[in-house]
Order: sequence, then structure tokens, then C-alpha cells
Amino acid sequence: MRSYIRHESPLDAVQLYLGMVRSNVLPDRYTVPIVIKASVKIHDFPMGKEIHCVAVKLGFVGDEFCESGFITLYCKAGEIESARKVFDENPERKLGSWNAIIGGLNQAARGEECVEMFVEMKRSGFEPDDFTMVSVTSACGSLGDLSLAFQLHKCVLQAKTEEKSDVMMMNSLIDMYGKCGCMDLARRVFDEMVQRNVVSWTSMIMGYASHGRTLEALEYFRQMREFGVRPNKVTFVGVLSACVHGGLVEEGKAYFEMMKSEFGLEPGLSHYGCIVDLLSRDGRLKEARRVVEGMPMKPNVVVWGCLMGGCEKFGDVELAEWVARYMIELEPWNDGVYVVLANVYAFRGMWKDVERVRNMLKEKKLDKIPAYSFVTTTF
Repeated sequence: MRSYIRHESPLDAVQLYLGMVRSNVLPDRYTVPIVIKASVKIHDFPMGKEIHCVAVKLGFVGDEFCESGFITLYCKAGEIESARKVFDENPERKLGSWNAIIGGLNQAARGEECVEMFVEMKRSGFEPDDFTMVSVTSACGSLGDLSLAFQLHKCVLQAKTEEKSDVMMMNSLIDMYGKCGCMDLARRVFDEMVQRNVVSWTSMIMGYASHGRTLEALEYFRQMREFGVRPNKVTFVGVLSACVHGGLVEEGKAYFEMMKSEFGLEPGLSHYGCIVDLLSRDGRLKEARRVVEGMPMKPNVVVWGCLMGGCEKFGDVELAEWVARYMIELEPWNDGVYVVLANVYAFRGMWKDVERVRNMLKEKKLDKIPAYSFVTTTF
């Protein structure tokens, strides 16, 4: 089972466990964490909960690795309260359980609770390790709290050890400072790193791109390739996002093609969203529509929203009506689609259609939020 997990074959690990149970072989405290990990990887949360019941019957719930596994299981399932219950039931919890609950709160976008749990952990006499610091710095980045970031930077330096590489923690600092809007500090951390990997470079590119600093983002991408570091799909989200912010249409299209031709990476929804957004902002709405129609997967509401934003900006009534049908199908409760469609009609002076859309909003009881128009997510 452990070998299957290591080779990214969690389903095989689960099937092997089921075969073991059918052969009347009971799991032990080493089996349970492995099967829980496999269940989480394949998102089979009901099975994970069944394993929890088995562990309770066999008396394994207090085991450090079993306990942290159960906490992770419930966090991944979105049941934070259940995870917290498992955590609270053991007064003699170990660092692994603290890391599991802190990491789970961060992944659930509960940044403040994550930081509070970290403070509680420190007060309980535990020293954080690299896993702790990666989670809590990520939470700090989501909160955008710069004063907290400075304090956590000090904790990261204290958690560094000579035995283990500190690349993961340094990358988390770059990401944290980038999200807090301090790219000069992110760059200082990057420059001081003895070792860097693809995540280090990608974090810098994403940081610059998210703050509209297109030239810096693309320069880091150039240097990354020069150093022989192979970009991944997340890297290209950053590069394409930078092109969107800078209005670099031809460059963005070239990078999009580079993904496939030079690195053999198949674009995902995020990449298509960037291209559609890039073309739509430049008024190339027909070309953007062709991209959407040629996507190998179904567009999500974000991709449609990018195209709808272009329709609003340039007053393309026909295309806006076409996009609106799909958006309403995906999110019938979203009043923003109707608001933008009304704006497009107003752009062309089609006031009867504006009134018709407003009446549709009233009939569907979708009240427009005051001072709210439409939000287009940019990658």
C-alpha cells in the first residue's frame, strides 16, 4: 500500500486494503494512516470515515499518525468542525496533529483561525517545523497582514535546520510577501536563496503578475529559462496573467503556444481564461469566441465572464446574448449576468431591452446588489 501511494496510485492502495480486509486480516496502526491518505487523494471521504470507525474499534485513534490523518481527512472533506473535534479530543497531541489542523484551516481559507491556532501551538510549548511555517505563512499572505509577515519571517529563520533543505519555507516567504504587496522583500528573499526550484521562480512571476508589474514578471520568466529551470502549468498562469495586465496580446498568444510546443504542457481552464480575457480586453471578441468554442473542456463561469466583460466594454450585443445563455445555465442565481447584459443594451441605446432584462431580474427575484455591477476574475 505504501508503495502504491509513493507511486501516485492511491486507488490501487485502496483496492489492496479492501482485499486485505476480505482476507480477514485486520489493519494495524501503520495501515490506517496509509489508507486514510489514499482515501483523501481519491476524494473518497465516506470510506475515510469508515476507516475512522475501524480505528476507534481497534483503539488506534490516539496514535499520532492516525490522528493527524483523520484531521486532514475531515479538513479536506470541508468538515472543519469534525476535524477540530478529533484534535480537541486528545490533550496529549503531537506536532503532526497541530500541523494537520493548521494546514487544514489554511486550505479552508480560514486564515485568522489558522494564525490563532499557530499562536496557541507556540504557547503550548511546541516549536514549528517547515510544514507548520508553510501553512501559516500562506494564511498570512491571504490576510495581507504585513506586520504579521515580519514576525513569521523570524519564525521561519528559527525553524531552519541544517539537516533539511529550506527551499520550501523560503518559497512560502516569497509567496507571503508577494500576496502582502511587498515584492521588494520577496525579491530579497529570492536573491538570498542558495537553492531555488521551479516554485521559487513561479512565486516571483506570480507575485509580479498579480500586482500588474508585467515587465518584471516576464523578465523573471526569461531568466528562469536561461537558468534551465523547466516551467510548469502554474508558471504559465503567471506569465499569461502578466500579459493580460500589460495588454500584450501577441506575446500572450506566443506564450500560450509555447506551453504546448516547447514544454508539452496541455493548457487548462486557467490558461484558456487568460487568453480569452486578453483577447476580450483588446476587442478581439470574434477571436476570443473561437478560442472558447475550440476548448477541449467545457468553459466555466470565469471563462464566460471574461468574454462577457469584453462584450460590455465594446458593446457587442449579439455575442453578449450568446454568452449570457451559457452563464445563466451555469449560475441561474447570478444577477451579475443580467446586469452586464442590461449594460450592453444601454451602451447601444436599446432601452426597451434594458427594461426587459430588469423585469426579468424582478420576476426571478434576483435583486441587484447596490453599487455592484459585475466581477470578472482575472487569472
